Amino acid sequence: MMKEIKLLKNRSDIGAGTRGADLGIDAIEIAAINQNHNYFNRYPHEDIETENESIYNKVKNSFAKRIGSVVSVCSRVSECVHDNIKDDVYPIVLSGDHSSALGTMSGVKAVHTDKKLGVIWVDAHADLHSPYTSPSGNVHGMPLAAGLSIDNKAHQINEVPEETEAHWANLKNIGVAGKKLEASELIYFGVRDTEAPEDACMKEHSIKNYTVDEIRFRGMDVCLDEAVQKLSSCDVIYISFDVDSLDCDRISKGTGTPVPRGFDIEEVVEIINTFIRTGKTACFEVVEVNPTLDTENKMAAAAFEVLKSVTPVIEEVNLT
Repeated sequence: MMKEIKLLKNRSDIGAGTRGADLGIDAIEIAAINQNHNYFNRYPHEDIETENESIYNKVKNSFAKRIGSVVSVCSRVSECVHDNIKDDVYPIVLSGDHSSALGTMSGVKAVHTDKKLGVIWVDAHADLHSPYTSPSGNVHGMPLAAGLSIDNKAHQINEVPEETEAHWANLKNIGVAGKKLEASELIYFGVRDTEAPEDACMKEHSIKNYTVDEIRFRGMDVCLDEAVQKLSSCDVIYISFDVDSLDCDRISKGTGTPVPRGFDIEEVVEIINTFIRTGKTACFEVVEVNPTLDTENKMAAAAFEVLKSVTPVIEEVNLT
């Protein structure tokens, strides 16, 4: 059993297309302070060194912007997650943009090299692009392609230079060489904003996406029971929660890529807690709060509601 929870704070936002997610962790802390909640005094924390200054560098390649620095940050995140899990700590990772999730899953896999890793991805986006397919070049749209070691060259739209290919290879091999999980061990919740190369990849690899509409039509319990069964052969589960999975019109547009018709807070909490209660989760992550797009700090407040609702379940399952 885990001995303690630790908050790993990664303020990197260099993989995003819009600046400001580096302030997301502080915004969540402010949301807690505004509620007179002592959450951030309850747990030890560790700050992960960023390379946010690279945002000032001239972008040499629009197909994978600042990927060299993303590799460095992901390597640090991977090492930090790995070391904490090895020390019987349950890491809750608070990150800026979603590109560093490759580091998080790599760190989990590096501890459990001989075990089957399952990933729950609560997000509006599939994050299955590679430098060969990305229309934006923003690496926060690539962590799952890297984790699955998928280039998707069958749907290539970019001619990628050798330097970028080398960085991409390094990204795919952080923590442990090659893929961190199989496509059958990835489940999406809430994905609803994708491009054609991602759609083709999801179809080719039969990746399951529980949409908001499907869950509300079929019922949350039915879908969650089915999803838990799909990952029943997995030994370890990692959960990544991107706040843009929430409905931007009902909650907030305080994230770099807001998408309407998303989940409400209670639905996200139920999804996350269902998998925590399996007793298999090794790490939980929150990403992409951008308070510069949110004058009332509503998205950070929503993220904190999720955080404070799932942490007691983590404690109940893993720390007793």
